Amino acid sequence: MFKNMPFESTKSEETTIISNGVKIEGKIVSSGNIKVDGEVQGDILSQNNVTVGENGQVNGQINAEVITIGGKVSGTVRAKEKLVLESKGNLNGDIFTKILIVEAEAKFDGQSKMGDSSDILEIKETTKPSNTVTK
Repeated sequence: MFKNMPFESTKSEETTIISNGVKIEGKIVSSGNIKVDGEVQGDILSQNNVTVGENGQVNGQINAEVITIGGKVSGTVRAKEKLVLESKGNLNGDIFTKILIVEAEAKFDGQSKMGDSSDILEIKETTKPSNTVTK
C-alpha cells in the first residue's frame, strides 16, 4: 500500500489515542488507526485511518487510508481513499485524495487534487517533520 514505509507490519484495527493535553514532537508511524485529541508537531503515517478531533492539532503531513479532520491541521494531507473536513475542522495545506467531503463551516486554505489512489500515497522515508509553527 505505502511505498518505502519504514516498517513491514500489516494493517491493524488497533487505535492509538493521543489525548488532549499530550504534545508529541516527531514522526508517528502506525499500521493501525490514530486519533489525535492533543498536539502533534511532525508527520503522521498510518496504513489505516487518522482522525484529528475538535481539540486536536497537527503541524505536519498526514498520510493515511481515510483522514477525518475536526480540529486544526497545518500541512499536506494525503488520503488514499477519503478525506472528511468536518464543520469545525481547519486545514491549512494541500489535499491529495480520491474522495473529498467538506462540511459547511469547515475552513480550508490550500489546493486540492483528486484522482487515482495509486499516486496519492507515495511516501518516502526521507519525509522529515515540519518545524514551522503557525498560529
